[in-house]
Amino acid sequence: MTITRTPPCARRHTLVLASSSPYRRALLERLRIPFTSAAPDIDESRRPGETPLALVRRLARQKATALAPAWPDALVIGSDQVAVNAGQVLGKPGTHAAAVRQLQAASGRSVDFPTAVCVLDTASGHALLDVVTTTVVFRALSDVAIERYLAAERPYDCAGSFKVEGLGIALFERVTSDDPTALTGLPLITLCGMLAACGCDVVDLVDGAP
Repeated sequence: MTITRTPPCARRHTLVLASSSPYRRALLERLRIPFTSAAPDIDESRRPGETPLALVRRLARQKATALAPAWPDALVIGSDQVAVNAGQVLGKPGTHAAAVRQLQAASGRSVDFPTAVCVLDTASGHALLDVVTTTVVFRALSDVAIERYLAAERPYDCAGSFKVEGLGIALFERVTSDDPTALTGLPLITLCGMLAACGCDVVDLVDGAP
């Protein structure tokens, strides 16, 4: 996606993260910009025949749109991610048994993680949307290694059943991505470009910046 930067806004935008994910909040906090967060109330079920890319794009946009009525003059950030293993879409496992199955299926394989991010200017209704795909090649994982890993981190709220910012990195052989934070759930390089396109350079938004 090509982003054309617009001149800085005369007003200071309110930034809203449409997510209850502690991982996405922690990522956005890295940018040291003021923001608030709220959980969007949407149905995240996959529609019949919906491709993984269409799914994450739709949900990222819906998450941002769901909060628009409460913040009529803000930039709302929505994001969504799934894991795709051999064409099968994997969401958050939720349970230990499901996490075991996901990691067994990923063992020794290449798994794609498309992550969509949407920035919605609720004042104008204009939205920017993009998808960053990360490819993870998993090491061959024994059942014992899987059980030990899950006992250590219990990543049952993470698509793919691992925490890349923690011990989960030990499960990988290699990772390929244009945006290193995308795998954790929010592609910050892409997001910074989107905010700049909305007239809000991240560095200008940092608390204490002139």
